Amino acid sequence: MNEQLVRMHTGKGFIAALDQSGGSTPKALKLYGIDESQYHNDDEMFDLVHEMRTRIMTSPAFTSEHILAAILFENTMDRKVEGEYTADYLWLKKGILPILKVDKGLAELAHGVQLMKPIPDLDDLLKRAKERHIFGTKMRSVIKQADEEGIRAIVDQQFEVGLRIYAAGFVPILEPEVDIFAADKEKSEAILKREIKRHLSLLEDDVRVMFKLSIPSADGFYADLMEDQHVVRVVALSGGYSRDEANERLSRNPGLIASFSRALSQGLNVNQTPAEFDQLLKTSIDSIYQASIA
Repeated sequence: MNEQLVRMHTGKGFIAALDQSGGSTPKALKLYGIDESQYHNDDEMFDLVHEMRTRIMTSPAFTSEHILAAILFENTMDRKVEGEYTADYLWLKKGILPILKVDKGLAELAHGVQLMKPIPDLDDLLKRAKERHIFGTKMRSVIKQADEEGIRAIVDQQFEVGLRIYAAGFVPILEPEVDIFAADKEKSEAILKREIKRHLSLLEDDVRVMFKLSIPSADGFYADLMEDQHVVRVVALSGGYSRDEANERLSRNPGLIASFSRALSQGLNVNQTPAEFDQLLKTSIDSIYQASIA
């Protein structure tokens, strides 16, 4: 764990988000060139998306030189890549840290935010994650407007669950996403950072967490969070920006590294030849890496 923690804290690179879940998988497959007529049930759908993810992970472009970690969906954690469980393949064959998405999706909008749905099987999931050699976890909630009560509730929930995860032996990534299209995005970010800092000030010295946040409206806005002793890393989601725009915005925030999903796989297609696929993935990875170390 120490070797992995040091790599996450000090390594150069970014996090590949390969964690589309049941609700977002059809869209991910469609962007990849596979529409809903090509599968008939969830099992077939998850087989196809695992083939897509396997193609990405086994590509010669997907290496620890540029990628620190990969975020996995639960279904992916339980599957194998080239005969190894996915997390073992990533760490033992590629030197890339495996991270597990643990949330069950978003609750209904209230007070301008969407909290996480309850995670009733979290303890059992973490036990399985330990057996599968997972390094850390990730869980997402969304802020739609600058509502003080709603944002406080989101941060309270993220830290409450995050501390349970840390106590189980993982590094949790807290992801209170601010909608990039929110009219008062900058105000939401100010409230969010204030609430995060309040919680960080209350942590025991040994606790370590990470944050996955929207690229801020004000360049360098999260620099002070990166300096906190409890924070292993602050990473950014692409949030709906194109890869070029996400990279450009990210590069203006020293220390902030990418954790992109759509922006990483943008342009990849099931019908591409291996050479075409690998070259496009390499171009994508290189550009995100450069923005992350700018």
